[in-house]
Amino acid sequence: MRGSHRRSQAPGQIRTKRCVGRIIAGFLLSVLPSLALTTSLFGQDVGSQEKEFLGNGSVITVTVHDASGEPFSSSAVVKLFRGIVPSGQRDTSRGVAEFVVTGLGEFTVVVAAPGYPEVQKDVSVDNTGDARVDVYLRRTSGGGSPAKVPGRFVLAPKAKEALDMGLRALRENKLGEAEKYVGEAMRLAPGNPEVLYAQGILSLRQHDWGKAQTVLEKATQIDPNSAPAFSALGLALCDQGNYDAAIAPLRKSLELDPAGAWETRWALAKSYYQREQYPEALNMSQEALARSNGNAPAIALLVAQSLTAVGRYEDAAEVLRGFLRDHANQQEATTARRWLEQLTASGKIRSN
Repeated sequence: MRGSHRRSQAPGQIRTKRCVGRIIAGFLLSVLPSLALTTSLFGQDVGSQEKEFLGNGSVITVTVHDASGEPFSSSAVVKLFRGIVPSGQRDTSRGVAEFVVTGLGEFTVVVAAPGYPEVQKDVSVDNTGDARVDVYLRRTSGGGSPAKVPGRFVLAPKAKEALDMGLRALRENKLGEAEKYVGEAMRLAPGNPEVLYAQGILSLRQHDWGKAQTVLEKATQIDPNSAPAFSALGLALCDQGNYDAAIAPLRKSLELDPAGAWETRWALAKSYYQREQYPEALNMSQEALARSNGNAPAIALLVAQSLTAVGRYEDAAEVLRGFLRDHANQQEATTARRWLEQLTASGKIRSN
């Protein structure tokens, strides 16, 4: 009987909103692997030498202190970022490291030393000239905990502010406002995975599936441990009808976060069904329905389709009757009634 339940002959294709449906713009702050940064010049006078060589630019002078306020006597590694873009790395000399930058804007300094927690500090370079920043390293109690991984992706204050405002607008479904702030965050930090994820969610909300796919693919490449980004990528592919390609990122999302959103499971179930992987579609749609906690009762129709596809007609009919009993006023009720009538007319279930 399976042949009669393939896509072209199934008892009505499930009529639900697109995969993006009720997606919630949650956010994952991720720590990325260290960047391999190449350095060639070290020492206190590096900034002056570079400035003389370049002929212009501003010098950012980073002074690292110990807990007493004295210059840090041991060597510390100082890394400079503009947005997430590495702008240099220096070892301190007598507690000082200098960087020459040829552009204005917001920068982030990250200082690490063995036995000390990593310290991050923001610095602004404007048209008034050079900039100075003081960083204090203090051991934690008990000899200090391991430092964070140096070189992780960081987000400058202005980019973070724009991102936060964009996410707030997304949660409030103010797409015009979200576009403004997410666009500003993209301008300031175009390679940050958090910003790319936000842009992907915005594009999904705007039904621009192709753009969403592009930025979310980049986000997952930069941060291969982001379950929300893989989920959103799968939704973007699902919304384009590319069910074959959607399965892998959706499964990856659930591998990274087994407690992931029901939307991910719903999209994966739909993709399995379209690929005629009916047992998998049944299991995943049942999980999605249970985890949705009543927020998406229409998933029951996909459960019924999957049950029909594996030959469990009476079970499918029971699911449809339950949907009609509890949600008779929803637009999917018409579809549920028609499917019940078709199951009865075909002799697959007993008539009541």
